[in-house]
Amino acid sequence: MIVAPFFYKILTMTENNKEEQRPSKMIGVVFPKAKYGVILAIIIIIGVNLIYYKDMIFSFLK
Repeated sequence: MIVAPFFYKILTMTENNKEEQRPSKMIGVVFPKAKYGVILAIIIIIGVNLIYYKDMIFSFLK
């Protein structure tokens, strides 16, 4: 198969290159998990939509 050697090359490159990929000034910076960013984005989107469409939402409740 033609695709297999390509994936094998990527896997061997990632296994051989285990050193830190971040720049030296950013090594001490702690990044939050990606799931917290997704949760925060969803909360922001819902909040903005509630503010923007509050008249429409309250008209359905009446």
